[in-house]
Amino acid sequence: MEFTKMHGLANDYIYIDTFQERVSNPAQLARAVSDRHTGIGSDGLILVGAADVGAQADVRMRIFNADGSEAQMCGNGIRCVAKFVVERGRSQNNPLRIQTQRGTLALSWRLDANAKVQEVSVDMGEPILQMQKIPAIISGISADAHVVGVQLPESWWDSVAQSDWKKLCGYNFKISLVSMGNPHAIFWCDDISKVPLEIVGPLIEHHGAFPQRINAHFAQRESDSCVRVRTWERGSGITQACGTGACAVVVAGVLEEKLSHECQVLLPGGALQVQWAGAGRAVIMTGPAVEVCRGTLSNALAQKAN
Repeated sequence: MEFTKMHGLANDYIYIDTFQERVSNPAQLARAVSDRHTGIGSDGLILVGAADVGAQADVRMRIFNADGSEAQMCGNGIRCVAKFVVERGRSQNNPLRIQTQRGTLALSWRLDANAKVQEVSVDMGEPILQMQKIPAIISGISADAHVVGVQLPESWWDSVAQSDWKKLCGYNFKISLVSMGNPHAIFWCDDISKVPLEIVGPLIEHHGAFPQRINAHFAQRESDSCVRVRTWERGSGITQACGTGACAVVVAGVLEEKLSHECQVLLPGGALQVQWAGAGRAVIMTGPAVEVCRGTLSNALAQKAN
């Protein structure tokens, strides 16, 4: 079974072409290939194959986290899917249309001097803000309300961490919730480097307020047009970048009047450009896509696919 390893800002996935390869147990395969000691090592697995009839798409992508759970969307992953598809001759359409669990999204791509896809812009669609569609449950807030800069009672954090981390990082006890097809919780801090993400992240992910778990992002405003972010991804843990999360942070920042409509998002793995003109408009994300290597799975790993 052939595979390709790719990354967007060090958010790395193993890509398999299901036009050619059969994968009937993607959750099991994702866990096997993602293991950084006994597998290839990645944040998850992405399958690229034929779009459903009626989807009006060139290809379909399915995303599986390192723990085997299926994700609705991955902003860094979808940029790499565009590179994967174009460079293998599956489609030369520009914009390219990719079917996801979020719907069919349009991607514009740009070649470098070596005729390789270097940069991809993704129309991520409109952000989803109603609490019940995140989904989330917070006492005292109606299901159809927008949770933007909402003050949380200190008791909300009782199950999250018993330490003084909130004071050290300058967290203001507020939360914003945004879905980009997958759920995101945004917390603004003065110094995100002080957040014990390896402790706080999994506790937020599994907090009772989030019935389908959630991605947690700690954001630090650098200027009107620049924000720094650290991420704990649902099902994958600490990652070097999260494209949908970057979009969610900018949406929250615009709504909370912290950020302008066009921002640079600084992540541990690099920078993304995100634009959002406001309510009723789609979020546009632009960033790189990089191929790391291609190879053939060992028989032991390939057997995990079916």
